[in-house]
Amino acid sequence: MNNLNYYLEQARLSRTALGHFNFATADVLRGIVEASKDAGATAVMVGTSEGEAGFVGLKEAVALVKALREELNFPVFLNADHFKSFEKCREAIDAGYDSVIIDPVVEISNTFGKDKSKSHYGAGAPGFMEKVVITKKVVDYARSVSSYILVEGELGYLKGSSQIQTKIEITPADFTKPKEAKEFVEKTGVNQLAVVFGNIHGIVTEQEEKLDIEHFKKIITAMPDVFYVLHGASGLKDEDVAASIKAGITNVHFNTELRVAYRNAIDKVFHEKPNETTPYKYLGPAVEEVKKLVTQKIHVFMGK
Repeated sequence: MNNLNYYLEQARLSRTALGHFNFATADVLRGIVEASKDAGATAVMVGTSEGEAGFVGLKEAVALVKALREELNFPVFLNADHFKSFEKCREAIDAGYDSVIIDPVVEISNTFGKDKSKSHYGAGAPGFMEKVVITKKVVDYARSVSSYILVEGELGYLKGSSQIQTKIEITPADFTKPKEAKEFVEKTGVNQLAVVFGNIHGIVTEQEEKLDIEHFKKIITAMPDVFYVLHGASGLKDEDVAASIKAGITNVHFNTELRVAYRNAIDKVFHEKPNETTPYKYLGPAVEEVKKLVTQKIHVFMGK
């Protein structure tokens, strides 16, 4: 079976994208993988945030993914999603994760204190050069373990969280800057770069999310030699996601809508059958809703 880098390269050449879906339970993981295979995806990425990894277990997540990969004979790659420190990334790498996203949230040290007033990554986030240092440390460690382990960095201020929100203020000042993207990739050696060009985490109910595709094209022009990732696809129109893929996105993260579909389906079962106690009878319908959503999104990612 080919490695993750191969599938990302194939996605870039074909102007398609790999889907990335988070999971916190084995049933959701199986639903994601089965739906991805049935929908015709070439491969799929599945992720655990630090919170999800703490719930599932790092080694347990690795074992679950390995089992499904072998059972279904389908390429599934496990990603440590938005891990906040070198130490946490190292734990994921040592456990057997295929890729990690280092998204550091630390106090700015005295060495880089001068950058604090200029930082546009959000309160408590590191300045540009400190982010470079931390990311490079993760890259170096991953390469020392295996050349097949990919590392993703993130630039720009990606606001919001993976839940339903009313409104998130975002301005062009939050966007990834093309010159910084070039410098960041050159200094860190990351394989993938998550960028901000109108996307946010989660779903908002009182505003329309809109991607600035032209700004994204400027980022690619400045640094074409990296795989680009779209985080926060939940809540975006399918046509916006498709346009970003056509412009060069090779990996799309999708999480909040899956959580909502799963939760709503369980609520529906308990509303209709309040005395139901058999787990597979209320979790089964929830997984089916997850599979429907994954199937629909894979079709968007594959340009079908």
